[in-house]
Amino acid sequence: MTNDELLLRLREQDRAAQKWLYERYSPLMFSVCKRYLRSREDAEEALVSGFYKVFSQIESYTGAGSFEGWIRRIMVNECLMALRRNQPLSFPGDEANIADQADGFNIEADISAREILELLDHLPPGYRTVFNLYVLEGFKHIEIAEALGISINTSKSQLILAKEKLRNLLKTKGYL
Repeated sequence: MTNDELLLRLREQDRAAQKWLYERYSPLMFSVCKRYLRSREDAEEALVSGFYKVFSQIESYTGAGSFEGWIRRIMVNECLMALRRNQPLSFPGDEANIADQADGFNIEADISAREILELLDHLPPGYRTVFNLYVLEGFKHIEIAEALGISINTSKSQLILAKEKLRNLLKTKGYL
């Protein structure tokens, strides 16, 4: 089935097309949700809510950008709403005046994706959320600030602090 055929069938609320889309993208989108939400149940709830929005708002997909990217954005937004609802994000070190700096942080050690996800689970929610949005989703600091209702400097400082915490965790585990 071509992308155009799929979109047409989804716009007609075709249940078989919806099932196909869910089966095709749910494993990937669940991993996106799990990066933001520690609890499996919360991640599953965000996934289901996200797919409900995909199906009910399919008309709003204009074809600009990739369809997968559009779905991912919906999932990320669902996760951010769940974070706000379930655990208010705290941003430790918000008051700190951390200058922009190139920190040379890079995870190129022999480390699996699963181990990286486990390391991310050790970050406080604010650090983890900003890290995910910036590093994994490719958001700019201004977009993160708008999405989370924080300042651009808070976004930058949270990223720096998240990287520092990850660096320390990697040292503890013997990767650095």
